[in-house]
Amino acid sequence: MIGTAHRLGNRDRGSVKRIVIISAIFWLVIRSIAWGQIAQTVEISSSPNPVGSGARALGMGGAFIGVADDATAASWNPAGLIQLERPEVSVVGAYNHRTEDTTYVAFPEASGPQRVSIYELNYLSAAYPFTALNRNMIFSLNLQHLYDFSKSVTYTYSLIDTAAPPLILRDSIQYEQEGALKPISPAFAVQVTPTLSLGFTLNFWEHGPYENSWNSAYRSKGSGTFAGFPFLVETRIDEEYTTDGMRLDLMDPFHWHNLNFHLGLMWNMTGRLTLGAVFKSPFEARLRHDYHYDSRITFPTNPASNSHNVIKKSETVRLDMPMSYGIGLAFRMSDAFTMDLDVYRTEWSDYVLHDGEGNELNPITGRSQRDSDIADTMQVRVGGEYLFIGERAVIPVRAGVFYDPEPAEGSPDTFWGVSVGSGIAYKSFIFDFAYQYRFGRDVRTATVGNEDSSQDVDQHTVYSSVIYHF
Repeated sequence: MIGTAHRLGNRDRGSVKRIVIISAIFWLVIRSIAWGQIAQTVEISSSPNPVGSGARALGMGGAFIGVADDATAASWNPAGLIQLERPEVSVVGAYNHRTEDTTYVAFPEASGPQRVSIYELNYLSAAYPFTALNRNMIFSLNLQHLYDFSKSVTYTYSLIDTAAPPLILRDSIQYEQEGALKPISPAFAVQVTPTLSLGFTLNFWEHGPYENSWNSAYRSKGSGTFAGFPFLVETRIDEEYTTDGMRLDLMDPFHWHNLNFHLGLMWNMTGRLTLGAVFKSPFEARLRHDYHYDSRITFPTNPASNSHNVIKKSETVRLDMPMSYGIGLAFRMSDAFTMDLDVYRTEWSDYVLHDGEGNELNPITGRSQRDSDIADTMQVRVGGEYLFIGERAVIPVRAGVFYDPEPAEGSPDTFWGVSVGSGIAYKSFIFDFAYQYRFGRDVRTATVGNEDSSQDVDQHTVYSSVIYHF
């Protein structure tokens, strides 16, 4: 009887031990992801507001809706294209360097700066003006780099949870995201009257010279003890979003798949005062989403309790991109001096991700659309250009300031910026360059576990462009 009782006691203790280990497996998977994983959101790393391209506009602080008198007008205000008098080709290159200095409230050891630098083709265009039906007209074909998704995050944190069963975890996180959206954009403008022009740009977001997609790779590797048992945990998550299919419905232009349009107006009110306006339609980005999750937990002292979980899925999701619109007022004080003031609004409250199961998620918060509170954003940009006109060349000097908030939970994050630019126009060539500094403080708050974090963001951008007139 005593021997039987002793054997039953050992068996009971073994069963309890195994139950604790099995529960640890599920606990660790949940905790490692909840405390370490970056929320899977559709995060746009450049300014998410759909403004325009080009070195000249950047040098003026992005205040260009009322000016828009070069080939990049297709992205700012297509009606401005009518001001081009000769055929031209243009190319714009860009360098972007971003620093995100993150402060984690509960994990100070994970705090610190993260840096990303990229070179890219910002804009490529060809424009041809002509006359038809006694009206000045122009057609242009453009390739623009509109949204950038490059991001890099690496940090290590330690977690001590004394709740039963106690957990000690030291985890290293690495997250890389890259990709871009680069539409091909034919544009057309017509001079309706000597003082009024209208323009139209059509953006094809489906595959072209570049694949319109972005992907992310999340890596987590940690070790610790759970209820006294040592363990190793490793998690890999790979995701890719790729544009998938295009649909045009003339009866419902606000629900085109991977296709949208810009409408522009340019009105020369007084000869020196010009009003510009632009509307950029909402559209549905139809995307193929490939997801691969792989998590492995190893107990060195209890290999029978090791766990390996794999999840793979492919689905078609829909990303509702919001409408935006703006007005610009340009004042030409003289042939050499021009100022511009732009106000621009983006309806980020209509930004929604529909997953393959029909759930409506907010791409900014990573939570359900119903539980998210995202406000629309309003930009304000002021810039100017002064031309030093010589006998053989023209040298411009440009500068601008802007308020460029980003959508965030509760209220927009505040971002400010300044820019300067110059260049030279000689014979048939125009060369421009510009530098922009954009910054935000205590912005892009995120949640790690149940604790908040925030970032100080600094973005440095350099554009250079070459235009050739035929």
